[in-house]
Amino acid sequence: MTTIKDSVHDYIELEPTAEALLDTAPMQRLRYVRQLSTVQLVYPSANHTRFEHSLGVYHLASEAVDRLPIDDDLARRLRIAALVHDVGHGPFGHQTEAAIERHLGRHHDEIGWLLEETELGTVLEDHGLDPEAVAATVDGRGPLGELVAGTLDVDRMDYLVRDAHHTGVPYGTIDHARLLYALEIVDGELALADGNVATAESALIARTLMNATVYRHHVSRIAGSMLDRASERLLSDGDVDPERFARLTDSELLATLEEHEPTAEFADRIRERNLYKRAIWARRGEVPDEFRGLEYDRTRDLEREIAEIAGVDPEHVVLDSPGEPSSPESRARIVVDGDLRRLEERSSLVAGLDACAREIWRLGVYAPEDALESVREAAATVLEVEPSATP
Repeated sequence: MTTIKDSVHDYIELEPTAEALLDTAPMQRLRYVRQLSTVQLVYPSANHTRFEHSLGVYHLASEAVDRLPIDDDLARRLRIAALVHDVGHGPFGHQTEAAIERHLGRHHDEIGWLLEETELGTVLEDHGLDPEAVAATVDGRGPLGELVAGTLDVDRMDYLVRDAHHTGVPYGTIDHARLLYALEIVDGELALADGNVATAESALIARTLMNATVYRHHVSRIAGSMLDRASERLLSDGDVDPERFARLTDSELLATLEEHEPTAEFADRIRERNLYKRAIWARRGEVPDEFRGLEYDRTRDLEREIAEIAGVDPEHVVLDSPGEPSSPESRARIVVDGDLRRLEERSSLVAGLDACAREIWRLGVYAPEDALESVREAAATVLEVEPSATP
């Protein structure tokens, strides 16, 4: 059995199917897709990849199924689904996901096409696994699919600990061993055993703090928004086929953006960390409901309106209005006094953490430094917010 040394989980043992899958081109590509994409511009040591993360999720899934009363075939499927769960990600992970969805109509968890069209499917079949069943599990469907894609899944357990380790912040260091130990099957679904309310709360607290300090850091948000605009321009201009775009690595995407004249400036700015600045940075309560969680077309219309009033190129205005914050962990099932409940029904912390998530929400408008003042005034008028960029 092959053993791999991991920076977070120490030694990870690979079964033959996992070993064969790791040697495929789609899995090896994940070595060149950073787990935290543009967060590396804030935390320089956050250079870990989706390849490492995939190994970690496989390891945690293996530990979980070894403890759960399930048959060997289901255990193998869950392990392998955990290993390949991120193989559908495009370059820079989540930060190009919206562009890929707009042009291909699929989410990164929808990997059935990839298993069918690449050597991944052949490897699975050669080792007695059904590619369709594996794809369903990656998408959280099928028996115990929530172990791979659920409210307290092994994906979340690994990325919180791994991201905290590589950024150097302490907030994501949850007791994942305890979470795995507490898992049990109730009425065919995963739940946490009685006495583990605090264990579940720890994951919710960790993700809330990681959102505030790492995942939603304003520098990463600015770079991510610029990357989305550049990616959309590249795809809309027809310079790159969407299917090819979705299989690029991080460095290949930047190189492709640099080669396309309309997106070259964005690529240079991201590579050199010469990013746009905050013209507007508004709290949730200061933003009218109609400007929260905007659809893409509406966002671009508003950007053009702001640019026209400010007298700048439309490419020099980037509007970033996130959707309403949510806490999937609060819906985790937990046994309390013998009854199966949702965490939000039994935890007094959930309401406070939900309020915290709303508190860190910000609407951002970004522009080059020499256009900040004109863009700030125009954006304040269009979006009906105070002309302030105060954090």
